[in-house]
Amino acid sequence: MQKIVAIIPARWASTRFPGKPLVEILGKPLVQHVWERCCEASGIDAVIVATDDKRIAEVATGFGAEVSMTKTSHATGTDRLGEVASRLRGVSHLINVQGDEPAIDPELISDLAVTMRREPRLQMLTAGACFPAKADLGNPNQVKVITDLNGNAIYFSRYAIPYVRNLRDAVPPMQHLGIYGYRLSFLKKFISWKPTPLELAESLEQLRALEHGIGIRVIRAAKRSVGVDSPEDIAEAIRELRALTRSRRRSMP
Repeated sequence: MQKIVAIIPARWASTRFPGKPLVEILGKPLVQHVWERCCEASGIDAVIVATDDKRIAEVATGFGAEVSMTKTSHATGTDRLGEVASRLRGVSHLINVQGDEPAIDPELISDLAVTMRREPRLQMLTAGACFPAKADLGNPNQVKVITDLNGNAIYFSRYAIPYVRNLRDAVPPMQHLGIYGYRLSFLKKFISWKPTPLELAESLEQLRALEHGIGIRVIRAAKRSVGVDSPEDIAEAIRELRALTRSRRRSMP
């Protein structure tokens, strides 16, 4: 039997924004917005907040979330995910949901869950979306992904890929979205591997899987959501959440 769990890594000591998971946005802590979006997704058997801080744990428990405490020494959210996964029983797949996207689309989370149930032997999944029309593809903070004809990742880069020799034949990359699905047995293997050369060069953890010959399915998302990387991003996150609320009101009978 397949059991899929969504895990939201939430740490206190963010370099650019300490205490970010608890910053209040429209009357709720950031991590609660993410948790609520995960709970709205279909095909998810449980949602867990993984944190290394008691303050985050107390708040998350207070709004009803299941919480798993982790070490403070983890270098990445994937390592934090792996610690939580080592304590789970009867789980076949995990979805790593970024803890700083308050308006993440529940349908995207559902799409990953549906794909994993339909193709249980897939080792790893992620998502991508079309870049905005005026996006700066040279921005290294906007990660690009290109795929093969079957929707599997060929490469991820901070550089503008692919190189376009002839504008007539231009193939636009997708913007990589930081959500991942893992088969549990693969996740345990993945975190045991040392960082690989391309991973270190690009500072992109997902390249470790490609360098080991593991395919990564890329789900096409209908839209991207705003990530709160710094206090300056809160205003845009509020606009997105308000737009989401208005859209839901219009869709109500």
